[in-house]
Amino acid sequence: MIEVGGKQVLTELDELVDPARAALVIIDMQRDFVEPGFAFDRQGVDLSMYPAVRPRIAALLAAARTAGVLVVHVQMTTLPGGMSESPAQLRFNLRLRRQDSITSGRFRFTEQGDAGREFVDELVPRDGELVVPKWRSSGFWGTSLDLLLRSNGIETVVVSGCTTEGCVESTARDALFNDYYVVIVEDCVASDDRAQHEASLLLMRHRFEVACSTDVIPEWEVAVRNRKVSA
Repeated sequence: MIEVGGKQVLTELDELVDPARAALVIIDMQRDFVEPGFAFDRQGVDLSMYPAVRPRIAALLAAARTAGVLVVHVQMTTLPGGMSESPAQLRFNLRLRRQDSITSGRFRFTEQGDAGREFVDELVPRDGELVVPKWRSSGFWGTSLDLLLRSNGIETVVVSGCTTEGCVESTARDALFNDYYVVIVEDCVASDDRAQHEASLLLMRHRFEVACSTDVIPEWEVAVRNRKVSA
């Protein structure tokens, strides 16, 4: 911690991820995005980064639960019939995916009530964990995320999930703009485009704290041990 202009600023990883002030935010780890046989896979999207990252996020989640870190599952959501998508959002979608599938209405994903909107098995929320539906890339835009974090005294968001250059980076930026510290767990984020994933991490390293799960998990384990000793 350092003092800047009379204000105390957290600078060390152990301070930032302290379970008393940090929340683990898991973004969009849903079947349609990462699971073979679901929406993105059916469109020929490259899912090759996800088999490796899924168990790492699961390990991060297990450590967070043991340490008493607040867990928030962010869940991309769309409405049937395109009711949640504006013309501008549709234009955005056209730039990301095959135009014929968008214009024909065949490319639907994470619709309310569909199995593809559900979280992958190893990251299903437990009772009492927060689930925040979102409608755009950022987990903050038009959601209750900021209210829930502030209601629980959170100062730091520890970010994992997908996609790195999309919903992860968008959520990280908005977290900072809402005055949260941001820690990106770089081996717990992934994308269907490796080049954009690397480009996004390059950018985020200059803006946020970027650490591996092998750095974060031990800090939470230390917190658990210290709690037991003090008890």
